[in-house]
Amino acid sequence: MTDAAIREVVLGILESIAPDEDLTQLDDAINFRDQLELDSMDFLDIVMELRKRHRVQIPEDDYVNLASMNSTVAYLTPMMKDIEKV
Repeated sequence: MTDAAIREVVLGILESIAPDEDLTQLDDAINFRDQLELDSMDFLDIVMELRKRHRVQIPEDDYVNLASMNSTVAYLTPMMKDIEKV
């Protein structure tokens, strides 16, 4: 999966978790929580959706790597590079 495809996966998850948010203005460099109305449960939902949809296991100690779109894509790229986009 390419970086762009991983970004689309994350955007899809964010859309399902926060359907009222305008993701068209999302700044990839700024933390999700600084831009979106996400609480800790929403954040855990992102992790759970990655696990459910793509079988990506993210250890709790690595959650900090999922703070922004840029850091999330960078973290997920080596894990998802061999996954086919569905």
